[in-house]
Amino acid sequence: MSFVGEFCDDVARSIGFLSRIPMPDRHFVGYDGRLSRTVRAFPLAGLLIALPSAAIAAALMALQASSLFSAFVVVTIQALVTGALHEDGLGDTADGFGGGRDREAALTIMKDSRIGTYGAVALILSFGLRVSALASILPLFTPLGAGMVILGAAALSRAAMVWHWAHLPPARSGGVAAAAGEPQPGATRLALAFGLLAAMLLFYFAKVPPLGLVATLFAWFVVIKGFDRLAARKIGGHTGDTIGATQQLTEIVVLGALALAV
Repeated sequence: MSFVGEFCDDVARSIGFLSRIPMPDRHFVGYDGRLSRTVRAFPLAGLLIALPSAAIAAALMALQASSLFSAFVVVTIQALVTGALHEDGLGDTADGFGGGRDREAALTIMKDSRIGTYGAVALILSFGLRVSALASILPLFTPLGAGMVILGAAALSRAAMVWHWAHLPPARSGGVAAAAGEPQPGATRLALAFGLLAAMLLFYFAKVPPLGLVATLFAWFVVIKGFDRLAARKIGGHTGDTIGATQQLTEIVVLGALALAV
């Protein structure tokens, strides 16, 4: 199969893994479920997954709808399209990191599907911070620019997932992330390069000022490095939950950086 054909398969598999969007069966023929190469398409898949919310944001801004209402609609659509997959990871991670006295206790808590106090607070803060940041920045751009900002944040946050996955070992041998395999070095580099380039181009064409671009990149790098260290200290590596939490944390800080710098 050609590179283009393989990459199209990886995009479809990434969308199927990261969202509730159904993909054609032909992309999964003979597929063993491993994501070692597939992760290279995560940032592009993130763009495609975010297209509905970006389009709705652009339409609402063109109609001069309330920015707060528009921000809530955007975040709601994102959660519906992804099936709240990343929010689930954030909630479980917060419960484990906050309530676990040691590594084993934290991993046990994270495996429990029930939500605790730390998880509930983390989810409230995640939705609140993203909505408030979006509400402050959406009116500052043209309708098309508002959509581009949402797409740029989506690309960066999916690239961050690959970074976290590739830079830490699996925290448990039988987890979802471990079963999916370790990201290939080449796939990781492609994901990071595409995610960063796509986001910067989208922000540039949205007319984000230079300070905003610098602040966004700085915030993105600080949060992924900081969260990597926290995960390494708390559980000794990554899990599917921490990978999802990385997406949420990155999106929060990227939108927050734009809100402060634009």
